[in-house]
Amino acid sequence: MRKTRLLTIISLLLTAALFAADKQLHIDGSTTVGPIGDAFAEVFKHLEPELDITVKKTGSGDGAAALVDGRCDVAMMSRFMKVEEFAQAVENSVMPVAHVVAMDGVCIVVHPSNPVSELTLAQIRAIYKGEIKNWKELGGVDAQIVPVSRDTSSGTYETFHGIVMKKEKMADMVEYVNSNPQAHSRVKSTVGAIAYVGLGFVDSNVKSVSVNGIKPNRKTIASGVYPVSRPLYLFTDGYPELGSVTHRFCTFYLTEEGQEIIETKGFVPLTDY
Repeated sequence: MRKTRLLTIISLLLTAALFAADKQLHIDGSTTVGPIGDAFAEVFKHLEPELDITVKKTGSGDGAAALVDGRCDVAMMSRFMKVEEFAQAVENSVMPVAHVVAMDGVCIVVHPSNPVSELTLAQIRAIYKGEIKNWKELGGVDAQIVPVSRDTSSGTYETFHGIVMKKEKMADMVEYVNSNPQAHSRVKSTVGAIAYVGLGFVDSNVKSVSVNGIKPNRKTIASGVYPVSRPLYLFTDGYPELGSVTHRFCTFYLTEEGQEIIETKGFVPLTDY
């Protein structure tokens, strides 16, 4: 009898612990994926008021580190997890699983008054290497080019550094900012500036230029024709238990409302209702 009662108590405690765990959801990572995370979280707060859900936008690298260290349930990432991050995860008994939630394009943006509307990957790389320093060398006005980059912990930086820079070093005069809004703001307020941001951050205050003759838009990004297209991810520790709040959150992009949110934020959904 005492053994049966003890097993019952242990079972109740485990159930209570699981229930409590399912009432919390901590999300961390990419500032690019952040608007999607924020919008999804708002929906969940409305649907499940008792859920303690937090979204921190610290960058893809920090999001990966938070998942690996067990400090978050979901890591938002604008790049795939690196080999060394996987290795550290395995060492910590964490098994990262990727959920692709949308497509994005890394858009090259300049000030709206800049007459230059098209650049090649080679020209962009030359700008960031300091080999082209004045817009008149590219058919623009006589003005110094102010190249702006994301910081090196950013997933957007990783994409740009790999595809555009071919992993070559940027010039010392390149300015670094730690978020998409900061890059957008620098270009908006600086006539000679050039930067790169996610598609969701392109608006009338900046001008996106064609790359290798291809304009970034939903069609060119979804098809992968735009040269700097990329998937956006949510990473979890293993595939989430079916029906759990983590599972519902990570598959919300498959719903009609989730797709509408992704479109509203300027990204390209993977499904088509």
